Amino acid sequence: MSVLEGIPIDLQIVLGSTSIPVRQVLKMSRGAMIQLDCGQDDPTRLYVNDRLVAEGRILVNGEAMSLEITRVVQAER
Repeated sequence: MSVLEGIPIDLQIVLGSTSIPVRQVLKMSRGAMIQLDCGQDDPTRLYVNDRLVAEGRILVNGEAMSLEITRVVQAER
């Protein structure tokens, strides 16, 4: 077992974002739509420990969803 296997990371897959008031969230019911700040062809972003590391696209296969990496972001120096 590698020493790296026990290190926890925070991984986020971000489709898009928006800002809405809490009162609007509380009024939502099942099936409500939330408009995001991106289009359906925009890349989905992959963050590791709050750092953007890659972009990709969401794939759906039945009930399963996955992220296909299309671009790895170059590290800033």
